[in-house]
Amino acid sequence: MNRLRSFSLFVWVVAWQFFPLSAHASFLPPDMMDSAAMGLAWFIIVFVPIGVIVLFWMVHVLPEKIAHKRHHPQRDAIHTLCLLSLVFGGLLWPIAWLWAYVKPVTYRAAYGTDKHEDYFHEQGAKAHKGELLEHELAHLREELDAMAARGSLSAELKVLRRDLAAAVPAVAAQPLPGAGTPSGAGA
Repeated sequence: MNRLRSFSLFVWVVAWQFFPLSAHASFLPPDMMDSAAMGLAWFIIVFVPIGVIVLFWMVHVLPEKIAHKRHHPQRDAIHTLCLLSLVFGGLLWPIAWLWAYVKPVTYRAAYGTDKHEDYFHEQGAKAHKGELLEHELAHLREELDAMAARGSLSAELKVLRRDLAAAVPAVAAQPLPGAGTPSGAGA
């Protein structure tokens, strides 16, 4: 009798789970279901394509940003390849990505530098403000002199080279007295 009662209770619980009196396919009431589905459809139709386009654009300008950060001398060509990649559906993007990371050895052999011209203008502006240390200023002068020896300086870089002769290097931070010796170790 006890087994029969347990079995009938089990059958009743299973039947109650599989055959409820009223069933809802959603957590929303039926009258709100249509408006929620319409809102979700409009969100998917309007905002998802915009998000995909923005993400596609951000990924495709990444090689250009990398080339700009690394002062790549062929940055403008990489920019053009990124735009062409947008037109061709991303097929050229891996080439632009690789090109942004490749160090142009033959460019240095031909022009005397492996940096974009904007790099020298940025460093020149820092030199005029007195933000470059002595060795950085000397390195910048050497690079411009090497480019001048090859005859590959533009008019703006010739002016910058002439102006760097009067630039004063920044003063390196001097260590505080006693900062170099451990505490308790005196003379």
